[in-house]
Amino acid sequence: MALWSTRARRPYADRAAAGAALAEQLSRYAARSDVVVLGLPRGGVPVAAVVADRLGAPLDVLVVRKLGLPRHPEVAMGAVAGTADGLETVHNVGVLDQSHVPDEEFARVRDEEVAELRRREELYRGSRSPVPLRDCVVLLVDDGLATGATMRVAVRVIQQQGVALSVAVAPVGPPDVCAALAEEVDELVCPWQPRDFAAVGAAYRKFGQTSNDEVRRLLGAHS
Repeated sequence: MALWSTRARRPYADRAAAGAALAEQLSRYAARSDVVVLGLPRGGVPVAAVVADRLGAPLDVLVVRKLGLPRHPEVAMGAVAGTADGLETVHNVGVLDQSHVPDEEFARVRDEEVAELRRREELYRGSRSPVPLRDCVVLLVDDGLATGATMRVAVRVIQQQGVALSVAVAPVGPPDVCAALAEEVDELVCPWQPRDFAAVGAAYRKFGQTSNDEVRRLLGAHS
């Protein structure tokens, strides 16, 4: 486990600039055949695309869908993600133990989210199959960490795929979130951890919404 905590002196110009800064921190992974870069859509994909370009690594997306409690959908009882082997379901055991959700209700929510997950995978990836992850060094890239919840779910998904090394990568995040996430991965790379963190967008001069078309274009350029 390694925790990078160097301080950036000014906001990133945009997501591409953030990706370039991250690629410098990740240069030891350049030109390795076992490295895969996964962007978390949508905003993480433009960052991940630059990282993949600089490292000479394949780029893919990891679409993760939260499985919310039936009466409190904001609370995650699990998550589901698409992988090269099919689907990976993560159970939030603590929430499930407390809420006593019946198996059939969990299955119903999961089926609904799988349908949306497949729709988004088709939208982003088309007919291309997911990149296999087993025995790979997987760099999970987002455009920033706020609560870290999405990244934590993504980490659990890839770790269940038998990866050789799980590396969580983001340009910015609050110190406490980064410290907690570092305990769950083999390595965390987050160059800017401001103590006065307010929002991910505050770390960028240009932080427009990433469109589905841009995600498709970036993935198509790396296929």
